Amino acid sequence: MARQMTAAKPSPSAERPRQMNGAQTLVEALRREGVEVLFGHPGGASLPIYDALYDAQDIRHILVRHEQVAAHAAVGYARASGRVGVCTATSGPGATNLITGITDAMMDSAPIVAITGQVPRPVIGNDAFQEADVTGITMPITKYNTLVMRAMDIPKAVRMAFYLAKTGRPGPVLVDIPRDVSQELCEPDFDEDPVLPGYRPVVDGNPGQIAEAADALSAAERPIVYAGGGIISSGATPELTALVERTGIPVVLTLMGKGAMDETHPRCLGMFGMHGSAFANWAINRADVILAVGVRFDDRVTGRLKDFAPHARFIHIDIDPAEIGKNKPAHIPIVGDAKRVLAALVPLVRPPKIEAWWKQIEEWRERYPFRYRQRDGRISHQYVCDLLNRLTGGRAIVVTDVGQHQMWMAQWYKCREPRTFISSGGLGAMGFGFPAALGAKFACPDKQVIALVGDGGFQMTLQDLITAVEHGLSLPIFILNNGALGMVRQWQTFFYRGRFSSSILRNPNFAKIGEAYGARGIRVERPEEVESALRTALETEGVPCVVDIQCDPEENCLPMIPSGQSVAEMILDD
Repeated sequence: MARQMTAAKPSPSAERPRQMNGAQTLVEALRREGVEVLFGHPGGASLPIYDALYDAQDIRHILVRHEQVAAHAAVGYARASGRVGVCTATSGPGATNLITGITDAMMDSAPIVAITGQVPRPVIGNDAFQEADVTGITMPITKYNTLVMRAMDIPKAVRMAFYLAKTGRPGPVLVDIPRDVSQELCEPDFDEDPVLPGYRPVVDGNPGQIAEAADALSAAERPIVYAGGGIISSGATPELTALVERTGIPVVLTLMGKGAMDETHPRCLGMFGMHGSAFANWAINRADVILAVGVRFDDRVTGRLKDFAPHARFIHIDIDPAEIGKNKPAHIPIVGDAKRVLAALVPLVRPPKIEAWWKQIEEWRERYPFRYRQRDGRISHQYVCDLLNRLTGGRAIVVTDVGQHQMWMAQWYKCREPRTFISSGGLGAMGFGFPAALGAKFACPDKQVIALVGDGGFQMTLQDLITAVEHGLSLPIFILNNGALGMVRQWQTFFYRGRFSSSILRNPNFAKIGEAYGARGIRVERPEEVESALRTALETEGVPCVVDIQCDPEENCLPMIPSGQSVAEMILDD
């Protein structure tokens, strides 16, 4: 039987004329989906849409200076708030500039809707000016996409887009609208229920498999919970915490799972994987039963698959059946929503006898904690991350770019709540951090949002400093500036005989660039200057604050499990 969608809520606005053009219909459809913020950049094919937005006082359009920023901002908005993020671009280059952000959303299961203008219907396929087959291009990187060929179909397309983006495993959806469709008059039906045959996300796990999982956990001697981003997407933090407190089973987190549980909880071992703690990696690889929830056994977590937790039985819970058994066989597979499955599992699990297991874990944790040192008056990246954690109490929304600083922040920042650590995980897209922080700040204007970026990634999207200034955002931007593409330089140090091919950067004075845009700028060169600068930036109101921190150019991010290797090859120290 085809799945019927829940009827949309009626518009809170006054009754509108029955006849509208396609662009007006689109805006009304967005309004009915509760859209309050839209990130985008106009162009020829989207001009009718922007003309309709001119009259939409209840939808706030944020003009970005590059479409990639719009897509990343939509992801930041979605991941900070749990609501669907929306971005828009014109045809051709505008649409293709969204591709990186859409791919990031696909890899990290972020619910966004991208709306693109398209050339008029009569010239589609004729290589018209600024034409690109955006639905063809984005087919592999969207959960669903559609080219709308009639104005009257816009309400149904928009409802379907939002429904698909936020249900099941969240992800990006793209709606492509030709310019003449935006201009075409129609009498829209906003109450029509689209039919989605075959789309039936399973949310309640199989009771028999849940009971089997409970028995396996109860009898385990060395159990561990491996928690990922699916916990956060489903809002399952209370259920995960209840399971851990009922059973005493330790928890390890992926990068995407940071915040899935209070990381100061004594049962939480924090992040594991390539740059995770030694003790967390040893724990999961010695486990006899692993409860994997909302994870996909990514290579940055597992290393060499055949050597990952070789003696464990795996219980794998995920709403996406395609992930179960994809990389690692699941002995007890459970398809379902993490929140619902854990709620059913918790009362069935008997606390296992794991005193000896915890004794071993505590020995590892005591011997091999994260540590750092300041060398010769240089500023340690880890010191900055540690200090930010202490100054915010782990309750700010931290958005990182990609590279060494990302991993150091993941090591040292102890999230107290879900949706407070946002990073490009699966795609690892440099340039993500600052735009995603913009989106997070628009989503949560009353919360402290921090952008932590590297000197390489920041230069990919820094032009939108003007967007932050224009909207008066209180947004501190901390640049861990080591004059290099740090992670590339690190790999060249370890694996390419120190041949630094195109990894050393000549940088501008970022503090002065911030000031040129109208932001506040601070340059930090000595360790004793760091704390004062961080406090000043965190307290700055009504304007972004760019803090250029001159960090140790030779500091390496450790521990490190080399790509494609196992815990046995982990590099612990320089």
